[in-house]
Formats: sequence, structure tokens, C-alpha cells
Amino acid sequence: MVQLTKNRIETEEVLRSVIAPESGAVNVFVGTTRNHSNGRRVTSLEYEAYEPMAVKMMERVVREAQGRWDVSRISVVHRIGKVNIGESSVVIAVSSPHRDEAFQACRFLIDRLKQVVPIWKREFFEDGSSEWSLQSHEQETATQAG
Repeated sequence: MVQLTKNRIETEEVLRSVIAPESGAVNVFVGTTRNHSNGRRVTSLEYEAYEPMAVKMMERVVREAQGRWDVSRISVVHRIGKVNIGESSVVIAVSSPHRDEAFQACRFLIDRLKQVVPIWKREFFEDGSSEWSLQSHEQETATQAG
């Protein structure tokens, strides 16, 4: 599953999408919206993307990971539109026969996604101002199951 969505990301749904009988490991990365950036208080984020290009690039990144590691399934879901503090901006799940491949592929996917996928982030600050940037680092939470 590769998807951009305006809705809240259901992490459990993304996790279920990669469960495979041949896999002994699932790694899930959840990037969440934090309440600060560069010493300033953030109230919310907004993501925009040229959706056809962003999805195409996300699919390319998934193919790169599949070519580098022995993985069973990969899902990448990224929010667009307004994202409140504490909500998920991106969820990546990878299943593989062994944990090392799942961890490595998951790390690669989030790093590469931020490098090449055209998604712009607008941070809204407590003082009423806002700033646009091409994907920068959200708070990162990694969860491993399996």
C-alpha cells in the first residue's frame, strides 16, 4: 500500500496490511507532529503535495527497498492537509522473514522518502505566523512488533 491521505492514518490498518505468513518480523515507523520547531511553539502542520508525482516517487522508494532487502510487504502512508499536534504524519510498515531486514528497510524508507518525495510542510506557530518547507524532520517514533 502506497497512499497519500487527508484522513487520520490508522496505524493498525497499515500494520495489518504487511502481515504475511512468511514473515517473522514487522517494523513500523510512525512520524508524529510535535509541538515545537527551531525553538518556536508549533500549533499544527499542513502538508501539500503534487499527488501524482508524490505517489510515483513513493512507489519508486518502495521498489528501491524491495530491491535491497529481503522483505515480504511494505506500506507507506503519508498525510496531506492539516495535521494536529500528536497526530501521525507518516506511517511506514515493513514485514520480512527476519528483523534485521525489516529494521533496515524501514529506516531507509523514511530517510529516502524525506529526500526525494515532493511533499511540502507548513508549520503554524503560536504567534500566528507560518513557514513552508520541503519535508523536514517530524518527531520520530519507531515501534517494532514480531
